[in-house]
Amino acid sequence: MNGFSVLLQKEFREAWRSWKFLWIPLVFALLGMTDPLTNYYMMDILSAVGNLPEGFEMLMPELGTADLLQASIGQFQTFGLLVLMASFVGTISKERANGMATLTYVRPISFRAYFMSKFVVMSTIGFISIVAGFSASVYYIAVLYGTFEVGILLACICTYFVWLVFVFAVTLMMSAAFTTVVATASAFVIIFVGQIIDALVGVFWTVTPWKLPTYGVQLIRGTMEMSDYWWSLAITLVITIICMSIGVLTMKKNASMTKI
Repeated sequence: MNGFSVLLQKEFREAWRSWKFLWIPLVFALLGMTDPLTNYYMMDILSAVGNLPEGFEMLMPELGTADLLQASIGQFQTFGLLVLMASFVGTISKERANGMATLTYVRPISFRAYFMSKFVVMSTIGFISIVAGFSASVYYIAVLYGTFEVGILLACICTYFVWLVFVFAVTLMMSAAFTTVVATASAFVIIFVGQIIDALVGVFWTVTPWKLPTYGVQLIRGTMEMSDYWWSLAITLVITIICMSIGVLTMKKNASMTKI
């Protein structure tokens, strides 16, 4: 890929200057620590600010370590994905719209190198972010509730990273194919509406990328049907590669739309 290393350095430099390597992991760390802390101190919080009547008692469900980690992943699946997708959905379309892409297209580089350099930086920031989020969540769960088996926990994190790579591939493909507004709407519909559909009627199928975050938790619970897990993982990787290929092709096709 012509110019990949140069483009990669450029993308890393831009991400560093925009503080994405700092504030996005911080957001995930805050999301990760929220559920363990709020669940553990809920009664104290209610007693301090709730003006509860004398003698009031609230029965709190006894949550296990897997339940709390699932709650943290639920935060990543909503607010975390919103932050990541909103940060990167215009990464190609905006450069095409403001003419910045012209400076890149006139150089002897390949479109695949251009696409992959952005994808690698997105995936790196995503990986650092989920490591920060899981670390914060697991730390407080371990201190307040109990510990995890390290090997299974790492498998859960890797599973969630595969899901995140799929999200990035869809987001970047949409950015390469459409304007920023259309790309944002399309990517959000595919990822978030897909989650809603899978939550509502997902019992009728067991193999889909949208189930990977849940399957990661089921690995920890020890209730995972491994054939479904491996098939979902394989199909997710195949769809990811297809999305990346379409992204490169549409980027090349839309190069003429770049403003000068």
